[in-house]
Amino acid sequence: MVRAAVLPAIGSPLEITDIELPEPGPGQVRVRLAAAGVCHSDLSLTNGTMRVPVPAVLGHEGAGTVLSVGAGVTHVAPGDGVVLNWAPSCGDCHACGLGEVWLCGNALTGAGAVYARRADGTDLHPGLNVAAFAQETVVAAGCVLPAPHGVPLADAALLGCAVLTGYGAVHHAARVREGETVAVLGVGGVGLAALQAARIAGAARVLAVDVSPEKEALARAAGATDYVVASDSTARDLRELTGGHGVDVAVECVGRAVTIRSAWESTRRGGRTTVVGIGGKDQQVTFNALEIFHWGRTLSGCVYGNTDPARDVPVLADHVRAGRLDLGLMVTDRIALEDIPTAFANMEAGKGGRALVTF
Repeated sequence: MVRAAVLPAIGSPLEITDIELPEPGPGQVRVRLAAAGVCHSDLSLTNGTMRVPVPAVLGHEGAGTVLSVGAGVTHVAPGDGVVLNWAPSCGDCHACGLGEVWLCGNALTGAGAVYARRADGTDLHPGLNVAAFAQETVVAAGCVLPAPHGVPLADAALLGCAVLTGYGAVHHAARVREGETVAVLGVGGVGLAALQAARIAGAARVLAVDVSPEKEALARAAGATDYVVASDSTARDLRELTGGHGVDVAVECVGRAVTIRSAWESTRRGGRTTVVGIGGKDQQVTFNALEIFHWGRTLSGCVYGNTDPARDVPVLADHVRAGRLDLGLMVTDRIALEDIPTAFANMEAGKGGRALVTF
């Protein structure tokens, strides 16, 4: 038996309870978790913004140590440190054939499987494939990547979602160039990664925007040169800070209609607006035909930072080892499984950066 945070039904509180994990079958790996990040996507799964089969063990950003492997698994062995990859690409679908592995049509098929049971025999699904809110998990071999050398295993958990997403949004989706001005709206875990990524990309100015004045010091430590407290005049404030032109690139990390619209309006004529945040279907954003023509901006979505984890995790590790990327800076709370509901409440209130469950 291992302890886990179980979502019994959409809209229900998490239950910290014992679950029974099977030994890994062919093509599977059993992992003892070192840490798991609490991501806004996990909150979105609990309230139904994103769908997940239930009951389920959530958590999709994690790292740990391999305990055992099933037949056919050769890229990791017991004792190896690994980073969990919640969206493994199949390599066979249309998107994978185009090289856009972050859009793999089969990446989440494993989330519908039964992977464990509660003590009373109730079947459990692995939320977003990897079920990281547990002391141990059993995942498909494609869901583990060798942990990079020289990066503390607990901190490496952040590479599995927040850092890949924030870094990829800047480098792959928005393609920030040296000397450009970048605005990042939302200073949570992904936003803090995006701020650091903009600095790494050589942005001349990095403007951070958040509802909380208390996050200014954190944002500046991550690379922000300016800080704006979000308001009804956010777009106007950002344009004024850039001589009336607007920023070259705006990266939205919240997923709300109002912040997406602010990001769009703060972007200069011909600039790029990249939406990273995951919003609900009720978050409707409208544009008129004339403004689309007049401003000549590019508005694009961004899934998992448009990254290929197998390719990008080693790149991120190089930045960590060189001191350009600070994973510890992003963690504002180190918590236990029992504290995940409090972490959810803090996210809803706009408090802190990344909460990290440590085992």
